[in-house]
Amino acid sequence: MTDYAEEQRNELEAIESIYPDSFTVISDDPTSFTITVMSDAGENGETVEATIKFTYVENYPDEPPLWEIHSQENLEDSDVEDILTLLQQQAEENMGMVMIFTLVTAVQEKLNEIVDVMKNRQEEEKRRKEKEAEEAEKVAFQGTVVTIENFLAWKAKFEVEMAELRRKKQKEEEQAGKPKLTGKQLFERDHNLDTSDIQFLEDAGNNVEVDESLFQEIEDLDLDEEDLEFDPLEMDNDED
Repeated sequence: MTDYAEEQRNELEAIESIYPDSFTVISDDPTSFTITVMSDAGENGETVEATIKFTYVENYPDEPPLWEIHSQENLEDSDVEDILTLLQQQAEENMGMVMIFTLVTAVQEKLNEIVDVMKNRQEEEKRRKEKEAEEAEKVAFQGTVVTIENFLAWKAKFEVEMAELRRKKQKEEEQAGKPKLTGKQLFERDHNLDTSDIQFLEDAGNNVEVDESLFQEIEDLDLDEEDLEFDPLEMDNDED
């Protein structure tokens, strides 16, 4: 007849000596304890960790112990599920033999695999980012291929921007001062200017000095006879 209690005591002593820093007794009846398992450090020092709680059943090792993930660090939910599945598989394969060391060793190997997967993911992410950077650099170097659609879109945007610039410039000029008006603009703005010459003559009392030298070379001008004709009657009227 198998002495289950004796086998359990012997295994417990062996486990405590193998894992002195990570083994902790939770209770004596039923016998329950935890073992913390940590992966080897990854390339960048990353690790994953799981603390497993084992509880002996009365007929252990002919029946598997109870287990649960007591705590964990850096593990995804899917990783925890994988560890629990692994423990079930190992327990079935080692039924009838003390198996805590075997179970813990299997978990240790699984954690190392998880770290390797994390490393591969990091490398893939790094390669992906490098590829994206290269593609972006190629696009920047080659420029954008011109099509009718993107040209028309650019043209519409350009015209809007130019109209806005003209509006701003006009507003700045108006704020800086009124623009200088042309003669036509001045005339249209002030209709009194069309009588300014007449008003000037009236103010001078019709006393306008004439420079006779302006007519000394009148013979040199190419004038038609009609331009030189005058009416004596008009002269007499003026003298009156």
